[in-house]
Amino acid sequence: MWHGEMTVETRKSMVGDGEHVVQFYEREADLVRAVGAYLVSAVAEDAVAIVIAGEGHRVAFEAELIGAGINVIQATEEGRVVWLDAARTLSLFMEDGRIEPAHFRDVVGGVVRWARGTGRPVRAYGEMVALLWDAGDILGALELEELWNELGRELSFALWCGYHTQSVPGEEHAEALHEICHLHSSVVPDAAARFAAGAEGPRAARRFVMSMLERSAYGARVPVEDIQLVVSELATNAVIHAGSPFSVSVRCEDDAIRISVQDSSATWPQLRGPGLAARSGRGLHLVGAVARDWGVEPARDGKTVWAELPLR
Repeated sequence: MWHGEMTVETRKSMVGDGEHVVQFYEREADLVRAVGAYLVSAVAEDAVAIVIAGEGHRVAFEAELIGAGINVIQATEEGRVVWLDAARTLSLFMEDGRIEPAHFRDVVGGVVRWARGTGRPVRAYGEMVALLWDAGDILGALELEELWNELGRELSFALWCGYHTQSVPGEEHAEALHEICHLHSSVVPDAAARFAAGAEGPRAARRFVMSMLERSAYGARVPVEDIQLVVSELATNAVIHAGSPFSVSVRCEDDAIRISVQDSSATWPQLRGPGLAARSGRGLHLVGAVARDWGVEPARDGKTVWAELPLR
């Protein structure tokens, strides 16, 4: 069915039994590429891949599989790849707008039990939680994540979840976002989130970044204090000087972390030489002191200020 060699991207996306991974993504292409590699790796290890997604994502994932040389029609007919619609599946275990745990175990658990019964590993992808989050049902999203974890303890399988950056709340739901990270065994170390321009924005951004990094594979290598300083300074500059909502993205490489903050102001920051009594102007100097490199780039709707820090 598939006789190709795994790429580096595919090997990096291999997730084992018992792992529950979350990806916060800003661009659809990032999700499609990462989940596509995850599904290709599932086929490569002769697992059953269960995809619970909207139609657009199902089409995109199928294209990724075909591009990797996989006969998707054959894989589907053989039950190696199972395609389910996220909204339809979610509706089967909701009653009066609330999740019915017993129905979840029957509907979703039934599919996973069947897949486990084939004797193959099971690799699932789901975005039903993201649908609840998008609809503002934060408690429902948290409950569904916990139900997935309970099912995972009963039936060992891997699960990958995806949240779009626009689905991730700002400071008003910072605690829920922190809980989402901790309901997963790991976080894909390339993430993004958007925050309001209020005074609490920098704190919420800092907590998001740290929650994500401590659950990533790079956790022990993260320079915690330096990362906190960079996120705080760049986010604070966005709030004070741009006065607009801002987005924070994190991208990890083998030896470095890149923190980027985008705001809607086209005015680039200026390095100043403040006197001893100055109340501001030191932020970028501090960033430059801890980062191995930093810079500013034009964005479609404003600018992006970034800093790159070495991993330990």
